[in-house]
Amino acid sequence: MKSREEIMNMLEAFDLTGSFRDAGELAGCSHHTVAAYVAERDEGRLGGVGPVRRKRIIDPWLPKIEEWVERSCGKIRADRCHAKLKALGFEGSDRTVRRAVAEAKKSFRAGRRRVYRPWIPEPGMWAQWDWGAGPVIAGRRTNLFCAWLAWSRFRVVIATWDRTLPTVIACVDRAMRAFGGAATYWLTDNERTVTIDHVAGIAVRHPEIVAVGGHYGVTVATCVPADPESKGGSEATVRVAKADLVPTDANLRGDYASWAELVEACEAFTAEVNERVHRVTRRAPVEMLTEERHRLHALPERPYTAALGETRKVSWSSTVSFGGVTYSVPHTLADETVWVRVDGDQVVVTHCAPSGPIEVARHQSSTPGHPMIDDAHYPPRPAGPLARRPKPTSAAETEFLAIGDGARTWLVEAAAAGTTRMKVKMAQAVTLARLHGQVRVDWALGHSAMFGRFADGDLASILAADPPGQPRRADDAHSLQPGTAAWGRLGGDR
Repeated sequence: MKSREEIMNMLEAFDLTGSFRDAGELAGCSHHTVAAYVAERDEGRLGGVGPVRRKRIIDPWLPKIEEWVERSCGKIRADRCHAKLKALGFEGSDRTVRRAVAEAKKSFRAGRRRVYRPWIPEPGMWAQWDWGAGPVIAGRRTNLFCAWLAWSRFRVVIATWDRTLPTVIACVDRAMRAFGGAATYWLTDNERTVTIDHVAGIAVRHPEIVAVGGHYGVTVATCVPADPESKGGSEATVRVAKADLVPTDANLRGDYASWAELVEACEAFTAEVNERVHRVTRRAPVEMLTEERHRLHALPERPYTAALGETRKVSWSSTVSFGGVTYSVPHTLADETVWVRVDGDQVVVTHCAPSGPIEVARHQSSTPGHPMIDDAHYPPRPAGPLARRPKPTSAAETEFLAIGDGARTWLVEAAAAGTTRMKVKMAQAVTLARLHGQVRVDWALGHSAMFGRFADGDLASILAADPPGQPRRADDAHSLQPGTAAWGRLGGDR
């Protein structure tokens, strides 16, 4: 079928020449085509119905294809349709079936398309949260709690080990303290930690979540089941967070060596995404948050702790006692109050910091007499008596130790061997280093320490035994290999 521009060119050429053949040559088409469009123009049919489609081999089977599309709600695949049609006697190609199925699906979706009205959020009104699968650390999966403040587009991403109710409450508290206040509504999915049942299409809220809402002065709402579009902001936050924080071939991020590394990555991502200009608002979320905070409700000074377990006082040794078992916590929490609870076969310790409740330790449940101590909770131990390192206390000691590692090794080994007049011998080594160079004297000191030669003159003897430029090789006169002279006596004994 010719385009509108081509048709107009043909008609203009005919009006100019008055000949179908000449007009066809000017327009680059057949003179029969020119005659057909001129006739349509003269009859007033030029802007009417287009050309009639030719009869196709698939036409008799279109009702059956439309029936299958209706029954499957537009989900049936074209290859399945082709297989079914072949069983009914259809002899056409799969390409023909694919085109027919695509047309049928397009007609099916017409009139059934969901129409979205743009949502214009009000400042301080809505906040949302959702969960995403985090990276694997030490063979264990983590989770990403992703919160989103609707008007300012401010996002908070928190790494967690689980998605239990106490963890949800702690994350919501931390998110609101990062926001600087509480929104009127929190919207999320219908998980068991939030919704315990549905009656006549109405969500039955978890009693603990209701108490949390009363503590912070917010209303926790859930989206319609199977309708994630109603909280698209948090869905987008999960998608962006996973794309940046979870190691994939696309972002070339390496595996996380520890839990602390993931926590730092989440904090860095939160700062980065909130300082970046948003494509919708054309402003940075952290800038808009300063305006929205005036519309947020004030937060209570203490977080909601009823679901965090029992309180314990951290001892001077950075441990707490729970169920008669000693569990360690980070040493920075000494003399602080923490909350301890049981989560399955694990004991979880939470600290209520000014930024919100934070999980600080997680141990396998144990029995009395078997304490659970994590070395990562304590600073590096000071060097013991067997790992003492030389530290100069005078100019002479500094000059000796500056010779190199061999000098330090000599000092440690000589002291352990009870060597006398060590300071005199150290001064002699410094003098030899000025004559022969620090490299050779350092080598000689290392060999002296290795073979335990700490007497007077031993260092000079080692230096003299290996003068520079004169390599020494063992010959037969100095060989330690036993000779065969003793064999001569074997015959005389007979």
